Amino acid sequence: MSTDLASPPKAILFDVFGTCVDWRGGVAREVALAAARLGVAVDAFAFADAWRGRYQPSMEEVRSGRRPWTILDVLHRESLDALLPKFGLGALDAASRADLNRAWHRLDPWPDVVAGLARLKRRYIIAPLSNGNVALLTNMAKRAGIPWDLVLGAETSRAYKPLPAAYLNAAAMLGLDPGEVMLGAAHNGDLAAARAVGLRTAFVPRPTEHGAGQKIDLAASDAWDVVASDFNDLAARLGA
Repeated sequence: MSTDLASPPKAILFDVFGTCVDWRGGVAREVALAAARLGVAVDAFAFADAWRGRYQPSMEEVRSGRRPWTILDVLHRESLDALLPKFGLGALDAASRADLNRAWHRLDPWPDVVAGLARLKRRYIIAPLSNGNVALLTNMAKRAGIPWDLVLGAETSRAYKPLPAAYLNAAAMLGLDPGEVMLGAAHNGDLAAARAVGLRTAFVPRPTEHGAGQKIDLAASDAWDVVASDFNDLAARLGA
């Protein structure tokens, strides 16, 4: 085993975008459909990458205090509205824009996720620890069959990762000490922030999250408590 099962965590919380679901493929699919309805040719993966590229800067406005608390659905919509004209999709009407913004609610899980989480759920509390909002994560889980015990959207902490409050408030909401909680993520930076405030850590790589030419997070960058190949391997390593 890769972790000390003499004192296993009581809950395993998971990053979602990239770790549990394929945001790039799902967003590109929906962008392509919207463009086809307009009769416009678009590089849907480039659009998905550009949309995701605004993710951290938009949250940083909230993290820094320059902007009041704002949920991710709103931040995503603002980014979408800014990008559409640049990709020749400025003619998309309000209803179509609202529907396209919900592409983030309709992302597909990686093939190992549902089965691996079902195994982990038998032994541990499992929930998302994501920057996504409650409605987004709930709709995603319902559509994809992701078997969370509960949904801890970002507004439950009113803090975006990697702020310490995002991790600590999630543990507190479960009535657990940080050391009783493990974060599972495909992003080394997320795990470093979680470990810095006392959470345990599990790395699961997603080497195609950013496409075939991905250069980051291809492997564990530190000695995390568990390093697994996928969610089924994670379940096996944690005795589930």
